[in-house]
Amino acid sequence: MIVLHLTAFLGLLATSTAHLDVRGDLHFPLHARGTNKDGSTPLYKNADADIEARVNDLLPRMTIQEKVAQLIQGDMNGWMDFDDPLDDTKTFNQTGLESMMAQKAGSIWGGYLTPWDKFVFGVTVGQRYLMENTTLGIPALIQSEGLHGFTNNGTIWPSPIGLAASFNPDLLKQAAATIADEAEGLGISHVFAPVLDLSRELRWGRVEENFGEDPFLTGEMGLAFVTGLQSGRRRNASSSAIARMAATCKHFAAFGSPQGGLNIAQVTGGERELRSAYLKPFNRACNESLSIMTAYSSYDGIPAIANKHLLTDILRNEWGYKYWVTSDAGSVDLLITTHGTCDTRECAAKASLENGISGEMGGGTYTYLTLPDQVKAGTVDVKFIDETVKTMLRTKFALGLFENPYPYEDYLSTLRTPETRQLLHDMERESIVLLENRQNTLPLSKSIKSLALIGPQVDRVSFGDYVFFNASNNGISPLAGFTQHLASLNSTITLTHTPGCELWSDDVSGIPAAVAAARAADAAVVIVGTWSLDQTLLWTPGTNATTGEHVDLSDLGLVGAQRQLVQAVKDAGKPTIVVFVSGKPIAEPWIQEHADAVVQQFYPGELGGLALAEVIFGDVNPSGKLPVSFPRSVGTTPVFYNYLKGSRPVDAGRILDDGTLVFGHQYVLDSPVPLWSFGHGLSYTTFNYTDLTLSKSTIGTNEDFSVSVTVHNTGDRDGKEVVQVYVTDLVSSVVTPNQQLVGFQKVDIAAGESKRVTIRVNSTELAVWTLEGKWAVEPGQFGVKVGTSDQTFLNATLVVQ
Repeated sequence: MIVLHLTAFLGLLATSTAHLDVRGDLHFPLHARGTNKDGSTPLYKNADADIEARVNDLLPRMTIQEKVAQLIQGDMNGWMDFDDPLDDTKTFNQTGLESMMAQKAGSIWGGYLTPWDKFVFGVTVGQRYLMENTTLGIPALIQSEGLHGFTNNGTIWPSPIGLAASFNPDLLKQAAATIADEAEGLGISHVFAPVLDLSRELRWGRVEENFGEDPFLTGEMGLAFVTGLQSGRRRNASSSAIARMAATCKHFAAFGSPQGGLNIAQVTGGERELRSAYLKPFNRACNESLSIMTAYSSYDGIPAIANKHLLTDILRNEWGYKYWVTSDAGSVDLLITTHGTCDTRECAAKASLENGISGEMGGGTYTYLTLPDQVKAGTVDVKFIDETVKTMLRTKFALGLFENPYPYEDYLSTLRTPETRQLLHDMERESIVLLENRQNTLPLSKSIKSLALIGPQVDRVSFGDYVFFNASNNGISPLAGFTQHLASLNSTITLTHTPGCELWSDDVSGIPAAVAAARAADAAVVIVGTWSLDQTLLWTPGTNATTGEHVDLSDLGLVGAQRQLVQAVKDAGKPTIVVFVSGKPIAEPWIQEHADAVVQQFYPGELGGLALAEVIFGDVNPSGKLPVSFPRSVGTTPVFYNYLKGSRPVDAGRILDDGTLVFGHQYVLDSPVPLWSFGHGLSYTTFNYTDLTLSKSTIGTNEDFSVSVTVHNTGDRDGKEVVQVYVTDLVSSVVTPNQQLVGFQKVDIAAGESKRVTIRVNSTELAVWTLEGKWAVEPGQFGVKVGTSDQTFLNATLVVQ
């Protein structure tokens, strides 16, 4: 192994004897393809030139090997040693560097936990080699995760399901911008987020990574994330650059509803469901996203990675998408090992490339390395390689990487700033959802003398998946948050705490101590839920979790002794507030029926424990709404609110607390109606709605319209309310949802004040995928309501003619 320091490396010159698959009649010499015969500057090196002109100038200069190298993801660990996250040795492997860049140079995985200065060194080495020591000087995309925070010791935000609970796209846009801020300075240009799968199959482990069950909300939050992440321009970039960071909309498409809730299992559906549900968020959020990632699963029997209808007919041709599409890790190989549609690496590479116009991520056998020989043999047409390479080059030019692919010297100035922390604090507060509040149990009075914090989540920082190793060390647990908050108030309230049980155990021996603590206190907050792990521990054999990638459930109730703990504490006779800290809905009807108050905190970010304390004591008025419905049991799923008409007959039975069986039919001993439905969320104040008007009561099929309503804060506290507009197509040519969200707006209204709120609705939200296989807004009547998915505050009728 040859290890060189950067200064020695920069003096080396790389040579190449790769076969040239380019015409000899072009305006550049074959021995110096990065120049022009007439001595002029190649157009692709002209920072002021049009992006398409630059792409078209560069592509013919490339050999087949160079083209294929653009399509395969490399890895910084090929020339750096990132195995020890604490090691700060700034050396690199020259042989590994040259080998990596010869075959896998288009994008480079850099999602490691490592000292920032070492990472900057590694990026600089790689980019300088490409820019200064290769014939054409094509920089790489440097990639990392950023689902809810940059994963090399960046600021961790709530999991996406929690971000969605804020119903605040403007705040999410600002949050995404900080993720780009932290990554950009280190030389990262490509982030694998957002996830736009729908949380309709709640057993699936990755529910926490989504923005919820609704296509409209997911599309709006996704667009906010993409816009916030990409907006701006890298320093010293070309004038034609349109973004500073490439977002990655994933997983295209229909990935979030696998059969049985099992990760990567088949998804069953037809064209209408694909168009009406799964594709809508991508169409809304991703046309300007600089990359898209495909799904592992199959849809209607066709693997997404090789689905020509999905990736070429719809994405490329119908939507006109022109940027980079990549497979997920190892997914091309799944055509051989899982889907059974190929029996060779050559077949898998050909199917993925020609059907998807997409590249290959690492994590597999690198099937695309077979492409040069397949072109030579005539089994793969080079035009598919050319078209795919164009999408990669277009993305790089759009980012201005040819002018400046390097880290910034002042990268520390944008990492973990006070401004980012304040935005995080705002998001933590707005993401908490108040589900129940009987007899105004909350907020707790600051005049109480003692409070018992009980449960296995009290002294734990529970982040969702896709965070770095030991990220929880940067977080504030509920115990620390309550302690810190009460100290800031100079409160004399005595805090006691006991776990009562472990998250992962049915051992009840700790419950008596928890009951004693509750009896000795004025109130008890019981914090229970699910748990995930960081990306190192989640994939380590012998660890356990109940949510996260490849962690799927058959039961949505609390694990182990947690339910018994809640019941025992409630029986102690003191006001009992249950807090769910989780990555998905928890199905616990007893808690919904008996707890004095219930609070939902989807996996928070670093300030989650503090925000929870602020809400419990009323220093923050909760304003979150559910982005996903909560079932009564796993057997009543799916429970998404926008089911097709006729899909939820109700003749409910139940089992009473004393064991009495009350029989029904739908279901015999349960109900298909959720415990809490999409859009639900209480406040410490009260809101009243009046004066609903439509901008026009009759519109044409291509006309947008507006819904206006006056919202009154009739309570004694300032508060934020999410005004939600739903529409029902009363008579249609095909079966349509019983209702669907078409607009929302979060407004801040002082106590005793009112605001007139106007929400614009695009006419396309009224369209159906017709029997003729096209989108159309059909004439007829539409019911318009303002409320939540299970409540109607005001309604009106819209006529389309």
